[in-house]
Amino acid sequence: MNKYLLAAGAFLVLGTNAAFAHITLETQEAAIGSTYKAVLRVPHGCDGKATTAVRVQIPEGVIAVKPMPKPGWTLQTKKGKYEKSYQLYGQAVADGVKEVDWSGGNLPDEFYDEFVFRAVLAADLPPGQMLYFPVVQECGDAAVRWIEIPAAGQDEDALENPAPGIKLKPKK
Repeated sequence: MNKYLLAAGAFLVLGTNAAFAHITLETQEAAIGSTYKAVLRVPHGCDGKATTAVRVQIPEGVIAVKPMPKPGWTLQTKKGKYEKSYQLYGQAVADGVKEVDWSGGNLPDEFYDEFVFRAVLAADLPPGQMLYFPVVQECGDAAVRWIEIPAAGQDEDALENPAPGIKLKPKK
């Protein structure tokens, strides 16, 4: 009997670790038309290696992105054209940050850290839907691509490397 309890306990512990093993967003829902503070939580390295870079792709409809610098890391942004023009404080905005890259740092596998940016969620994003932020985590010569987005009706927990996402709430 004890060996069954031990096996069940090990399953629960391993299952719990797997659930928290991927990069997530601290706040997992936000209202469209609002400013959103994205806090990407990086809980570990890649197979024991330290994280040396984190790159996040900014989805369409997320505008006016301003990343927070991290001491010891190089911060770069890649800008480009949006698929359409958005209104921001009464002015049309047609381009902006499409990717944020923190690199050159050293986050050992046994520690976690957070990578932060703020942005505006466009007022015409669809409330009730999920919005995903694909992330690539580099650890020297290894990388984990947290880029999987569930298909309609697919359980996000079934994905091996899910992209972090937020549920869009109606405008306040």
